[in-house]
Amino acid sequence: MNFLCSKATLFFILIFGIHSFNISNLHPLHVSTTEIAFNSKQKSVEISCKLFTDDFENALRKQNKTKIDLTAPILHNEMDVIVKRYIQNHLKISINEQKKVQNYIGYEIDREVVNVYLEIETTKPFEKINIEDNILCDFFEDQINIVHVEIFGKRKSGRLNNPNTQLEFRF
Repeated sequence: MNFLCSKATLFFILIFGIHSFNISNLHPLHVSTTEIAFNSKQKSVEISCKLFTDDFENALRKQNKTKIDLTAPILHNEMDVIVKRYIQNHLKISINEQKKVQNYIGYEIDREVVNVYLEIETTKPFEKINIEDNILCDFFEDQINIVHVEIFGKRKSGRLNNPNTQLEFRF
């Protein structure tokens, strides 16, 4: 299990490393990573999505046909509305066969990556989680979405290659 997590982490670092050195112009790679973790103290599910800023801005620009700049502090409130709508429409989660509403917390820029934060309020741990993740799939045919789920120290990971958009994990 640790070997699998190590490989997934190495893959993620490699992908983001390649993209950050601007080799992406020669060989574009479109990937997002979603981390889902049960917080036993808060009795909630915490979600973070990492996307390349340029890919995400381009997709939002095409979809909304408006100026998109996730890095401009003056536009942050306006961008919050657009980011929230996009993520909530493209990331769906069911826990123990029940669709869950995701509360949008916000986004922040970390160099060339956008981190989007969400939370699902719940009262008990889950045994089964279904994820539909089609983030950026409508803009990039080669989109890869990596999903990591953790509960009580158990971590499972999956990879979605466009057009595949659904994963199920059992704990």
